[in-house]
Amino acid sequence: MKFAPVLALGLALTGYMAASLAGDSEHDRGYSKNRDNKTTTLFRLMGKNTIWTPVKSVTVNWQTFHTQGLVKIGDTFYVSAVEVLEGTVRNGTSTDSLYDFSIDRSSGNGRGWLFKFNEAGELLGKVELTDGSKYHPGGIDFDGTYIWVPVAEYRPNSKSNIFRVDPKTLKAEKIFSEADHIGGIVHNTHDDTLHGVSWGSRRLYTWELSKRGKVHSSDWVPNPQFYIDYQDCHYQGVAYMLCGGVQTYSSPKGNVALGGLELLDLRRHRLEHQLPVNLFIDEGAGPTGTLALTHNAFWLEPLGNGSMRGYFMTETDNQAELVIYDATPWINRE
Repeated sequence: MKFAPVLALGLALTGYMAASLAGDSEHDRGYSKNRDNKTTTLFRLMGKNTIWTPVKSVTVNWQTFHTQGLVKIGDTFYVSAVEVLEGTVRNGTSTDSLYDFSIDRSSGNGRGWLFKFNEAGELLGKVELTDGSKYHPGGIDFDGTYIWVPVAEYRPNSKSNIFRVDPKTLKAEKIFSEADHIGGIVHNTHDDTLHGVSWGSRRLYTWELSKRGKVHSSDWVPNPQFYIDYQDCHYQGVAYMLCGGVQTYSSPKGNVALGGLELLDLRRHRLEHQLPVNLFIDEGAGPTGTLALTHNAFWLEPLGNGSMRGYFMTETDNQAELVIYDATPWINRE
C-alpha cells in the first residue's frame, strides 16, 4: 500500500475559530460550559491547508473483508467489516432514499464481523453479528462502556439491528431493531440518546433510551449536508458527532471521489465544521487504484502538541491496512 496525497480539488471551506482548549477525556465527561473537547477544538482549526503527514502503515495478520467503522480504546483497535459471500444485484426498482433516488437491489448474502486487534496488527478476537439478511455492519462508536454497532441489510430503506458490545469480552447484545438501513451510530452519553445515519446518511436518526438501556421512541430529520455521505461517526464533546465519508461526483473525464470529515451539532442537526481530506489509498486495484482516505473506517485523537492523529482503514481488495497520518492545522505549524 502506498500513501498517495493529491492536490486539493478546489473546495475551500470556511472554518470556525476554536474555543479554549479544555478537558482531558476523549469522550468528555464534564464540559458544562464549553461543549468542545480537545478533538473538536483542534478540528475547528483545520481547513483545506491542513498539513497531513504520513506516519506509517500497519499490516494486519487476518483478512479484514470490507471495513466499515473503527474505534481505538487505549492501545487496542476495533473495526467492523462485512464479508460478502454473494453480491447484491440491482433490480431496476427505484427506492426513495429521501433526496436521492437509489436503485433497490437483492439482499445478497454475507457475514458481519467486529474484529479486535493491537497496534502491531495482530488479531485479538472477533465476534460475528450476522442475522439472516442483516449482515452489513456500519460505522461504530465507543461510549466509555460499550461499542455500538449497527448491522443492516445491504440495501437502502431496509432493516437493521443495533448491538452494543463489551470491548473486553466481545459479548454482543441486540438492543433494538430499526426499519431502515442504519449505516452508523453514536451514543450521546449526556442525554442518553442514540444518533444514527441512514443509507447515504440522508436521514439523521435520534432514539431515546430508557434507564434500563432500552429504546422507547425514535425520530429522524433530513440531513441538510450533501458534500459527503457519512461512513463512520464518533461522539465528541457535548452533543457533537464527528463523521467521515466520501462522495463520488461525475465529470467529463470520469468520476471524482471527494473525501472529508464533518462535525455536526446533534442538538440542531446542523453542520458545525467541514474538512476536505484530499488524500487517497493507492493499492493498484480497480479503474484508478485509489480510494479516498476517508472512504470507510476512521478514528481521530489529539496528540497534545497542536496536532491530531488519524487512523484509517480503507481497502479495495478486502484487505485493509491501518494507515496512520498526523494532521496539523496551518496556524499550528512550526
